[in-house]
Amino acid sequence: MKYQVVFRERKNKQSDAAENPIGFLQGDGSEDVLRKSTFVRRTDPELKTSPEPLDADDELIGLGTETWEYEVAEGRDQEFKDALLNSGSIIEFTPSE
Repeated sequence: MKYQVVFRERKNKQSDAAENPIGFLQGDGSEDVLRKSTFVRRTDPELKTSPEPLDADDELIGLGTETWEYEVAEGRDQEFKDALLNSGSIIEFTPSE
C-alpha cells in the first residue's frame, strides 16, 4: 500500500531546519516497514521579520510542509500508521495509488 504523508517542517530565522520530520521513519528497523520513499514537494514557510531581537521561543517562527510518498510492506500498514500518529509532526496522511 502507498501513502502520501504531509509533515510539518519548522525552520528558524536563518531558514535552517529545526527538526527532521521524516527522520523517525528512516531509522533502524524501518526497512521492514518501508519499501520505498519518494519526496513529492516542499512548501516553504512564511518567515516573519521583526525590528526587535527575537527571543528563543520566537526563533522558530516558520512552519512549512514536506510531502512524501511511502510504499509500505504488505501487512505492515498499522505499524506505519501508528508511527505516523506517534511522531508529533504529521499534518495528514492518505492512502494513494
